[in-house]
Amino acid sequence: MKKIFVPVDFSQHSEYAMEVAANIAKKHNSEIIAVHMMGLKEAVVTRDESKEVFEAMYYMKLAEKRFDEFLDKDYLEGVNVTDTVHNYKNFSELNDLAQEFHADLIVMGSHGSSGLKEVFVGSNTEKVVRTSEIPVLVIKHRAEIFNPQLGIFACDFLENSVGPYKRAKKMFDALGINMQMLYVNLAGDFRSTREIEKRILNFLKNAGEVNPLESLNKVIQYNEYSVEGGIFGYSQVSNADIIALPTQGRQGLAHFFSGSIGENVVNHSDLPVLTFKV
Repeated sequence: MKKIFVPVDFSQHSEYAMEVAANIAKKHNSEIIAVHMMGLKEAVVTRDESKEVFEAMYYMKLAEKRFDEFLDKDYLEGVNVTDTVHNYKNFSELNDLAQEFHADLIVMGSHGSSGLKEVFVGSNTEKVVRTSEIPVLVIKHRAEIFNPQLGIFACDFLENSVGPYKRAKKMFDALGINMQMLYVNLAGDFRSTREIEKRILNFLKNAGEVNPLESLNKVIQYNEYSVEGGIFGYSQVSNADIIALPTQGRQGLAHFFSGSIGENVVNHSDLPVLTFKV
């Protein structure tokens, strides 16, 4: 993992994300790219009138000054950090910028259901998750030492989740996290054990598992009334440290995670949530 991308709005939750990124960076000798996205009106950035030009310059200088203070932390000692300030029109540009920097992971802080403070307002956490081609790690609370041991990867075990599963497995291995696969069997869409096992076995074969039958025995089937409830329920009984999910861009999460499930998990989970785009 060479580069970790951290969106910064200078809030406390941004600092939580930065501290986790620093933990990961130290273990993998990674560079952190700290980015502040300013939502200036286009006229302020493009018009030649001196007032607008000076206003844009003022906000740029202010962001640079705040970065000096924000990055002056003991936990960043020895970590290579590059800060950058950009203007934006919509949050899909964050994905473009992360790709431009060749980032391997985006780490962002979140308040939860109310989104990120100041710049990241409302559902912008979910917007980043949905549009990002790069894995996104959402952090809710301070983790002075980020060292998750057990992670849940929940999916529907359909073909379009094979790619996210393989990337999640690679990421978990890199971070030293044991992966527990989870299938939530819904009361309203109940499937027999035999049906589920057949689906999962085909999934594991398509994922290139050397011993699919052995891997099948490691998949947990959890009965619940909702996918969100199943993920949270099993994460509690298993004492999981992190939750991973496949996402499907602007159309929401993969078939299994239809509707607002992804947003609910990202916003309501107290655990860190790691997402991988289909």
